[in-house]
Amino acid sequence: MSMDTTIKRLTGRLKFWKPESSNGELDEDARILVASQWQLMWWKFRKHKVAKIAGIVLILFYSVAVFCEFVAPHDPHSLDTRYIHAPPQPIRFFDVEGGFHFRPFVYSHIQHRDPLTLRLDYVEDHSRMLPITLFPRGDTYFLWDVFESNLHLFGLENGERMLLMGADRMGRDLLSRIAYGARISLSIGLIGISISFVLGLFMGGVSGYFGGRIDDVIQRIIELIMGIPGLPLWMTLSAALPPDWPIIRVYFGITVILAFVGWTGLARVVRGRFLALREEDFVMAARLAGAKESRIIAKHMIPSFLSYIIASLTLSIPQMILGETALSFIGLGLRAPAISWGVLLQDSMNIRAVAHHPWLLLPGVFVICAVLAFNFLGDGLRDAADPYTR
Repeated sequence: MSMDTTIKRLTGRLKFWKPESSNGELDEDARILVASQWQLMWWKFRKHKVAKIAGIVLILFYSVAVFCEFVAPHDPHSLDTRYIHAPPQPIRFFDVEGGFHFRPFVYSHIQHRDPLTLRLDYVEDHSRMLPITLFPRGDTYFLWDVFESNLHLFGLENGERMLLMGADRMGRDLLSRIAYGARISLSIGLIGISISFVLGLFMGGVSGYFGGRIDDVIQRIIELIMGIPGLPLWMTLSAALPPDWPIIRVYFGITVILAFVGWTGLARVVRGRFLALREEDFVMAARLAGAKESRIIAKHMIPSFLSYIIASLTLSIPQMILGETALSFIGLGLRAPAISWGVLLQDSMNIRAVAHHPWLLLPGVFVICAVLAFNFLGDGLRDAADPYTR
């Protein structure tokens, strides 16, 4: 047998060889050697328990935002003067006599006026137990403005009003309004970060790859935008929006404003990475092979630090959410009848109302939960982006 034949046979065997432990399974070091970059990121991410919990929370939030018409127990615009500033109805399994009920229920509210302060107040009517049911019939809605239905995820029978998170100053169900507000507040972060991602990737890539006078011009623009404080710039641009614009146009106007301010940080990072990568051997090899500049950027340079871009985008979404909430809260963003978490927080601007009706601050709790979830998820993705670290 010749030497060449022997080498070919050994090469063929090594091609399908995978290092295994004594029990026939791949040990951890061997799995790392044969795994792809995305597999390494996924294995590292699974070890980050807080990031996994944050991911589940965000999935629940966005599921509510997508199906808010179905999840909300009532029409968010439905007024009822019998429940003005009604407190939350706690879900119970035990009645006042100590009896246990497998089916959760709430007690009905009775409205009365305090004889000393003359303030309207509510007490529970322990003689009326209202069982909570799944998939009851209630207010009619159009899911995604297409499908008409009156089926809700949960609620009370016979059209009874359920206020698990209380009511606002017009007797509207706060839980339903928070569910509807999630659609605007959470989607504006995704749409805004998509626009800023395209801008930051394009401007930073052009600046770092070509350099020269183009780099100087783009960097001066970035420095000008970053030199202006974020909130005053948001306020100035938002105040320039015409007050007679419809809700949809204002929504996209706010999104463009937030994206216009938020792309500069990503552009700086992309520029730095392109400056470091444009002289690497694999880039020079692609250029010598006749690859076009656009292909070198899209197929060779961007994938080399795509994991970092994903982590950076995840950490930037909370800034968009907080920006919309802040602008709507001070009256320069979305306005009623639009429903967002920032618009709902306008009811809590009066300290007297908050002192007597603290449940009006619940939209702010959801803002905090969403921002923390994105930050924890971003931390997990950032750690997973360097999968070779222990």
